Amino acid sequence: MRLIFVGDVVGSLGRDMVHEYLPKIKKIYKPQVTILNGENAASGRGITEKIYKGFLQDGVDVVTMGNHTWDNREIFEFIDDAKKMIRPANYPEGMVPGEGMTFVKVNTQELAVINLHGRVFMNDVDDPFRKVDELIEIAKERTDHIFVDFHAETTSEKQAMGWYLDGRVSAMVGTHTHVQTNDARILPEGTAYLTDAGMTGPYDAVLGMKKEQVLRKFLTQMPTRFEVPKEGRQMLSACYIEIDDQTGKAKKIEPIMINEDRPFGLDR
Repeated sequence: MRLIFVGDVVGSLGRDMVHEYLPKIKKIYKPQVTILNGENAASGRGITEKIYKGFLQDGVDVVTMGNHTWDNREIFEFIDDAKKMIRPANYPEGMVPGEGMTFVKVNTQELAVINLHGRVFMNDVDDPFRKVDELIEIAKERTDHIFVDFHAETTSEKQAMGWYLDGRVSAMVGTHTHVQTNDARILPEGTAYLTDAGMTGPYDAVLGMKKEQVLRKFLTQMPTRFEVPKEGRQMLSACYIEIDDQTGKAKKIEPIMINEDRPFGLDR
């Protein structure tokens, strides 16, 4: 089984990159499943139904979310009908709309996709370690192919989750910090791991926000409104994962980075 995961899509520049480059990436890697984190897709804050449907039209099979899931209130109007979008599974049980896991049909097999939310320096949510235990038990009744998007702040929590899941899921990829890490590997028991897939959006920015506003905040410590650039250079961050059809163990994980300094196709 082959899959592509696209890191946090930020604003219109990120959406444009998905629309332009996802078909090109698919021609090279030929994924059977494409997953994308869309929690920053609407001007850096949440997602709209139009944007969600646009991702599906661009060839995305599952949209995952994160700590900005509820920032755009339009989500409450369509999340229960958005069968290909999941929010973090460890929000308080029975208290919030939406689902935290979904299944994608791949020929005669299925891929379970799980979305989790970290707790260190993040919002107060339920324990992601205990919640993923529950979801893996449910998923294993149907498939050994399991992908986890762990939306968390600290490298330590993401690494800890990777080791906790090693041998129990096919892949765990981190999101949220918007900078692609250089530690893609397959853990000893067969789980593909990457601390953070990175960001898809403005290239000349600070984590997707206008750099001038972020600099003003650091220099003055005064309240500052952060905004996502609507023009300028762009980037796309993602990763490619291969999973053994028989065992559900990972065979390969390869980071993908497209920007003006790393033009598409030069290393292929």
